[in-house]
Amino acid sequence: MLTLKITQIGNSVGVILPKELLARLKVEKGDTLYVTDAPAGVTLTPYEPDFAQQLEVGREFMREYRDTFHTLAK
Repeated sequence: MLTLKITQIGNSVGVILPKELLARLKVEKGDTLYVTDAPAGVTLTPYEPDFAQQLEVGREFMREYRDTFHTLAK
């Protein structure tokens, strides 16, 4: 478990993420992180939550029209 301390950053407050956490999240300076509500609090992720849903819809579409895509690929 990591403990992060809220600190003053200019006129705002924030947390500083340790290198180990950045490595686990596979992010670096300038990347975007998304915060979503979770049953136990919040989740911090580098993946856009809506993207996973959109990807699944696309996969379903591709499965449904697999024969059409196969024909078009020829």
